[in-house]
Amino acid sequence: MSKINQPTAHQAGIPTSTAMSILVVEDDETQRELIVQILSQSHYQIDSADRVESAILKIKANPPDLVFSDWKLGQLTGMDLLNYVRREHPDMGFIIATAYGTITHAVDAMQAGADDYLTKPYQRQSLLLSIGKVFKALTLKRHNRSLSSQLSEQQALVGLVGKAACMQKVYDRLLRVGATDATVLIGGESGTGKELAARALHQLSRRQHKPFVAINCGAIPDALAEAELFGAEKGAFTGATERKIGKLEAAHQGTVFLDEIAELPLLQQTKLLRFLQEGSVSRLGQHGELTLDVRVIAASHKDLQQEVAQGRFREDLYYRLNVVPITMPPLRERQEDIGRLVEHFLGLHQRSYQVSAAKLSSKALKRLLDYPWPGNVRELANRMERFVLLGDEEELIDELSLSAAKSYGGASQLSTFSLPDAGIDWESFEKDCLAQALAKCEGNKTQAAKLLALSYKAFLYRLEKHNLN
Repeated sequence: MSKINQPTAHQAGIPTSTAMSILVVEDDETQRELIVQILSQSHYQIDSADRVESAILKIKANPPDLVFSDWKLGQLTGMDLLNYVRREHPDMGFIIATAYGTITHAVDAMQAGADDYLTKPYQRQSLLLSIGKVFKALTLKRHNRSLSSQLSEQQALVGLVGKAACMQKVYDRLLRVGATDATVLIGGESGTGKELAARALHQLSRRQHKPFVAINCGAIPDALAEAELFGAEKGAFTGATERKIGKLEAAHQGTVFLDEIAELPLLQQTKLLRFLQEGSVSRLGQHGELTLDVRVIAASHKDLQQEVAQGRFREDLYYRLNVVPITMPPLRERQEDIGRLVEHFLGLHQRSYQVSAAKLSSKALKRLLDYPWPGNVRELANRMERFVLLGDEEELIDELSLSAAKSYGGASQLSTFSLPDAGIDWESFEKDCLAQALAKCEGNKTQAAKLLALSYKAFLYRLEKHNLN
């Protein structure tokens, strides 16, 4: 290796970091000292060894980020060291140096998992470039793993649990847009985990250490909506005895989650649209403006397009919010996840209350799987919490049976069905009936149509209407 002056790693544009540690394994003392000197000048943390045995001891004591090893090392070889590293430390970087004319050694090493190789004699710059390239790859790999682990941790913390295909689509979207500042609109029935998805997006973003402010737009009185969202100066209205910081201002540099956005009054929809367009707000009674850096995530269990068509929601605001849509699937469409969710919530509540619950019988598990879960994951979590506290499996089974009967009624009870004063969501009711009929008949459409007293053609039409094919 040449000793001529070459540019430093910084001058060559190669990333360096005092956090990056390298173990140099070379049995030639002169070569080893030269390599250590070059890498130390480039601000890497360096340790060295003269043979495989001592290198393994050093790795066990203090694992480096990367191993730079010669091929020939006394009785053992760099390949022996590589095999040990890949077996014990699969994510550790590894570069091997081979003698001129032994390209087969390099090929063998790459096939065994080496990240790069150099052929002797090599120049100083070649050494630094190789190390820089491997560190870039390691950094990218660690970053990707960090994103995945953050999502996994968020799932475990907030209940985003499941491996159904529909949930995998949700996870994929969360990963794709989590690290961006894109506005996201989350749809889905009540209890499907819309706020959990919003929190996952926040945790995956650069804003994860900044505020996450959640507000239920349906729970704010119309008269207070403006002050709640945008803030108010002292004396701006009767009872305003001090300055009030709005939710958007409180979320500066973080994320605001606007749940049940369809319930926001039209006047406030207009002001929210202006904020999304210009990034600034005015407190009620304020003459100037505040420029804010806030990521907006909105959610609604209602069909916002239908709300727009009926004049209850601004169309321009809808398109501003619907940059990236994410739909949380109802629990009845991810039946294969019910077992995982049951196990998750049982463990969660047992740890929370520091009690141990009896194991659910196969009869109870079957009833849990057959139940349509109109309250979705939230209902399942509540029922598992009650079971952990009371330990009464028979009560659990009876309540599920009673709830199903109250929600839908049997064929013999239809003539006495009484419409609730608050009405029902017919589309959801019809879809639930179709899904239950298919489940009871194990997918046999002819039998399911008979169960609902529908012609086969009418049954198929309704299946297609609700995307249940």
